[in-house]
Formats: sequence, structure tokens, C-alpha cells
Amino acid sequence: MQVSRKAEGLAIPRVRPLHYHAFVAATYVAMWLILGAFLLPFLWMVSTSLKTLSEVGQYPPRWVPNPAQWNNYAQVFQDLPFSRFIANSLEISLLVVAGSVVSSSVVAFGFARTRFPGRDVWFIIMLSTLMLPFAVTLIPQYVIVYRLQLLNTYVPLVVPSLFASPFFVFLLRQFMLTIPRDLDEAAQIDGCGWWQIYRWIVLPLCKPALAAVAIFAFVGSWNEFLSPLVYLNQTSLFTVALGVQLFSGQYSSFYNLMMAAALVALVPVVVVFLMAQRYFVEGVVLTGLKM
Repeated sequence: MQVSRKAEGLAIPRVRPLHYHAFVAATYVAMWLILGAFLLPFLWMVSTSLKTLSEVGQYPPRWVPNPAQWNNYAQVFQDLPFSRFIANSLEISLLVVAGSVVSSSVVAFGFARTRFPGRDVWFIIMLSTLMLPFAVTLIPQYVIVYRLQLLNTYVPLVVPSLFASPFFVFLLRQFMLTIPRDLDEAAQIDGCGWWQIYRWIVLPLCKPALAAVAIFAFVGSWNEFLSPLVYLNQTSLFTVALGVQLFSGQYSSFYNLMMAAALVALVPVVVVFLMAQRYFVEGVVLTGLKM
């Protein structure tokens, strides 16, 4: 009776072909090159923000300024109320995130877990609104806001998030479809209604998708430029995007100060993304598994 090597406890080393190792090495090299291409502008922005104006135009360029001009960032906050701009953007973005997560998750739950006449038709109609460009609805929205006397307020910037975004609804619906329906049936047997199923069963299981929606909503609201430009006229109400534009208009030839202001506006977005990166990637990946 023959006894295999595996049965004897002898591990057979797996020898991979040479072209496999070459492919892996080429993949890593390509990844590092792509990473460098994306990081190069960011690193140059950081380097420029720490230089003097004379060093910006220096040739050959110097990547590491010596000494670093940290007072460039102090000057950004001295010349304009940038701290106020950051507080305004943070207030608007947090409200938009809360409104988008709650409203979009409720609508997505209705499309994913309940059955009603014309559900698929209404879902397609909702998705078709994504084809409408923002410029088409801008004038009607402005007329409504003007007649309601809500200009120079944050209402037109926050209230639309309370009516669910079609893209966020689609993202959350795709994720909710991956959750087994047996959980809903078991909860209904125990006497739970749709609201209890949504609150205590589906919502906790959708944390990755909710994190993705929250990041998308935060970044979109933080970087929004056109809507605040249309609805806000007072400098004290300006967001970071408008503050950077105002700063660049006053210091268009001071590239070091402009890069410092841009970096100040960019840091909160990078911090939020790094904090929720794991949930964000998981949510985006899993939302495309089931139609």
C-alpha cells in the first residue's frame, strides 16, 4: 500500500514558474509608478507651500525647502478668516452627511427590502434623474430660494440632502440586496415591523456602504463651489472653496501662499478618508455584487 508524501507529513514545496515572478514584479513596479504619478502633484504642493516666493521659481527646483517657511500657513489665516471658512464648511458638510445617510438609507431600504406596485419602474425613473445636469435645475432652484428669502443662508445647501440622492440610493440598495431576506422573515415572525427591521437588522449590517455614502457626501459638500457661489454673498458665510477662490484672487502671483491655502482646504478631506478607508473600500466593492 502506497502512502503519499502528504499523508506522511512531508510538505511538497510549490515551485512557481519564472514568468509568474516576473509578472508579480512588473505589477509592483507598475503600482509604484502609478502611486508616484498621483503623489507627485501633492508632494509638490506641500513643498511649494513651505517655500519663499523666490524659491518657487528657482531652477533646478528644490523639493525640500531649507528652511521651511511655516509662516506661510499663518499668513493664510491672518489675511482672511480661514478658520471661519473651515467652520462653515464643516457645519454644512456634517449636516449634509447626516441628511444624506438617513434619507438615502430609508429610500434604499424601501426599494431593496419591500415590495410595492411599480417598484422597479419607480427605481428606474429615480436613476434617470442622474442624467439631468446641475445647470438645468440651477435656475429653478435659485428662483425658489429667492422667493422663499433664503439667500445667504445654508438652507439651500443642506435641505436637498434630506430628499435622498439617487446615486446614494443606488449604492445602498445594491448593498442591501446582498443581505439575506431570511433575516427579515425571522424578524417579522418575532413581531418586528419594517421600521424595526430597518433600524435593528439592515442598518447595522450596512456600515461599509453607509461609510462610503458618508465619505462621498462629505467630500462632495466640502469641495462644492458653484452652489455656495450662487446662494452666498456675505464673506462671513463663505465656505472653504469660496475662501480659496477669494484668496487666489488676491494672491494670484504668490504661489507659495496659494499652495498653503489649498493644502489647508485639502487636509480635512484626506483625514476623513484615511479614518474610514477600510469601510469605504469594502462598501464600494460589495455594492456591485448583486443587481
